[in-house]
Amino acid sequence: MAKIRPFAAIRPDQKFAAEVAALPYDVYNRAEAKEEVHDKPLSFLRIDRAETQLPDSVSTYAPEVYAKAKELFSTDIKEGIYVKEAEPCFYIYELTMDGRKQAGIVACASIDDYESGVIKKHENTRAEKEKDRIMHVDTLSAQTGPIFLAYRTRPEINSLVTRIKLSAPLYDFKSDDDIGHTVWRVDQPADIKLIEQSFAECGQIYIADGHHRCASAVKVGLKRRAENPGYTGEEEFNYFLSVLFPHDQLKILPYNRVVANLNGLSDAEFLDLLSQKFRIEGMSSAFEPDQKGTFGLYLTETWYKLTAYPNILSDDPVKGLDVSILQDQVLDPILGIKDPRTDNRIDFVGGIRGLKELERRAKTDMQIAFSLYPTSIDELFDVADAGLLMPPKSTWFEPKLRSGLFIHKF
Repeated sequence: MAKIRPFAAIRPDQKFAAEVAALPYDVYNRAEAKEEVHDKPLSFLRIDRAETQLPDSVSTYAPEVYAKAKELFSTDIKEGIYVKEAEPCFYIYELTMDGRKQAGIVACASIDDYESGVIKKHENTRAEKEKDRIMHVDTLSAQTGPIFLAYRTRPEINSLVTRIKLSAPLYDFKSDDDIGHTVWRVDQPADIKLIEQSFAECGQIYIADGHHRCASAVKVGLKRRAENPGYTGEEEFNYFLSVLFPHDQLKILPYNRVVANLNGLSDAEFLDLLSQKFRIEGMSSAFEPDQKGTFGLYLTETWYKLTAYPNILSDDPVKGLDVSILQDQVLDPILGIKDPRTDNRIDFVGGIRGLKELERRAKTDMQIAFSLYPTSIDELFDVADAGLLMPPKSTWFEPKLRSGLFIHKF
């Protein structure tokens, strides 16, 4: 059973919400983050990436960066940019992209559920990436970027969401990337109880996006427990900020690959090796796979369609993923990329960037590109339910949740 509970959010005053809302901290490098906040004095990215407010000579991970984040956060609260809810509540956070809507419940999830496996993960995390967010969360005593969780859709929550959406929203705006953001408060005791009970019956929920943010929040919570040996389990540090979405509203985009070279092979040699595992068809235009087991290949300004032969397919939850087929049949044995996490010959391109970006990369800093069919939410659930892990960069969720709209202080 999953323990999901309401919280007294710190959130932007209604008139500042659109200016505050920011994409997650990790979608930008330092230069991009600095440029993004240049003309946005209220953007939460200033706090998420406080190095943008300091000289370039200061390390991104220097102690003064986290101290600056705390200072900016405190100043914004004092100046009335943010308000705090008087009582714990839930929220409905709906995002609209290209006419498609997904509505999630903003809530706090339990670090115990993460530790016990009620909250299931499908990716490993890296300690060096966790360290930054651990410092950020611990210094601010606040979680500022929500974890994107998914659950198998529940009719009673769908009905509640439909009903609440008939009321006036708390926030309603479009961000610069034309994504609609609409928020409603859920503060009636009966509605709060329904949400709590429904998730208690849910059995399990899944991390869709934000594995590093989640692991970092949990580790800060465990640190606070160690510092407070008389803790009861009800303190706010035992919970982390989340948005929970029903699985049938979610869309996963592919996470495509580009590779720097052919590992010493000529084009003809490479295609010959591929032909032993895939049916190869030349294409007159860019190819975006429309079914599982097919791949697009861009090589020397030509697109090909690759269709996997049945003998390399698998029913295994991980080995059967298209990202695994590409890794196990092409990237490793033919191109010599043993570990895509560390090999600097490979890079990953989110599907939101489109096939033109693959062509651009293959003509500039890379040589070859692969377009993939997206991993499905059911495949994600199957991997997590089996206690297994996906290859790195298997899923790209859109639209992205905004940071700064909901802050969980502890």
